[in-house]
Amino acid sequence: MQQTGTIYLVGAGPGPVDLLTLRAVRLIERAEVIVHDGLIGPDILGLARPDARLISVAKQRARHTLPQDDINALLVREAQGGRDVVRLKGGDPFIFGRGGEEAETARAAGVPVEVVPGISAANGAAAASGIALTHRDASSIVSFVAGQCKGLSEQDWSGLAGKGRTLVIYMGVSTAPQIAEKLMADGLAPSMPVAVIENAARPEMRVLRGLLAGLPDLVEREAVQSPALIVIGEVTARLHRHPDASQDRSEVSALLAAVPGQARDDGRLIGEIAP
Repeated sequence: MQQTGTIYLVGAGPGPVDLLTLRAVRLIERAEVIVHDGLIGPDILGLARPDARLISVAKQRARHTLPQDDINALLVREAQGGRDVVRLKGGDPFIFGRGGEEAETARAAGVPVEVVPGISAANGAAAASGIALTHRDASSIVSFVAGQCKGLSEQDWSGLAGKGRTLVIYMGVSTAPQIAEKLMADGLAPSMPVAVIENAARPEMRVLRGLLAGLPDLVEREAVQSPALIVIGEVTARLHRHPDASQDRSEVSALLAAVPGQARDDGRLIGEIAP
């Protein structure tokens, strides 16, 4: 009787190959089949053995190469054929990665499944941009939400953002106007600092800073493209000193003071706003 393979749900982190876990590298190197998202770069896929079968299931807004149910079935079918399968995802499989659905499908089919965590998009973006998601003087609570999902307007986000809190929004570029309107309707100040981090931890990373009221204009004017995260909270205004900083505190403070004024650093960390 043919032995069933194992499905490994592997987080590839924010993009750079050297941010993979050692376990992720070992599994990629030995996998017979790798089913990967569109955010997985050639450096990571280059770790695969020469005879590995690479299957792209890249998703884009309004265009899915394969529906999720078909991806689930593909993973199970390959494993039931006796092959070990690495399902390679950007970030972490269990943070907006649909890893839970894939794991449930595998277990229901009697297929062994193992989850290998990765650096989440939020953690990778925070580290690369110098924005601490928690800070003793600014935030003791962090919440993650999806900005592109069914029933966005009906979701209750009240209390997720505000003083002492940080809100990280995944997949929110296309719905930035609705997000800003929703949060302000819930009572969040239009002057709440925000940051948009595009292509976090990659060479082309941009960090765009502004205020909640100006978020839609910022996204449109700068033509922000996915992958990008929106971070809302006072932590985004606590800029760390950087050797290349060209703006002093008073200038940065002035940029952040006006609504809907915007501060932009294009991936550099521009000065420090002291309490």
